[in-house]
Amino acid sequence: MDFKVDIVKLKVQDADKLLQLSKRTFFDAFAHQNSDDDMAAFAAQAYTLERITQELNNLKSAFYFILVDGEIAGYLKLNQGDAKTEFKDEYSLEVERIYILQDFQGKQLRKHLIEFAVNSAKDKGFDSIWLGVWEHNHGAIRFYERNGFTVFSSHKFMLGSDEQTDLLMRKNI
Repeated sequence: MDFKVDIVKLKVQDADKLLQLSKRTFFDAFAHQNSDDDMAAFAAQAYTLERITQELNNLKSAFYFILVDGEIAGYLKLNQGDAKTEFKDEYSLEVERIYILQDFQGKQLRKHLIEFAVNSAKDKGFDSIWLGVWEHNHGAIRFYERNGFTVFSSHKFMLGSDEQTDLLMRKNI
């Protein structure tokens, strides 16, 4: 590896940067497989400065930028306790979001982030880590399987007016 990778925790002052990064990575990842209307409807609800600021202020959630040579390359969101979207048990940590900008794909940055998340879970005394991944995101599913995650459930997810299915995957630690 001929570049420096850092993972830094975000503060509320990072809300604007996080909002722009969140929108960009979400559209890069999913716009080609979904309608413009559904993408716009979801973004209008999920990616607002007010919502991002609220999420950053939640003490049970944490956002992290992954930097490559000091440049923002992606981000991670971890949830515990009542910040978790589901399975609000006290023994697991949720990876709610993990995104890498297209320009930084292929640099093993997702692996850095998932290892960081697993180590965070261990440090906090959790016995598992879990996440949801769209059933049609086959590359991500394979990545998580290679990193020890297995499907344990699923849930419905509304992207605009399109009901989709997320696979829920867990790794015991």
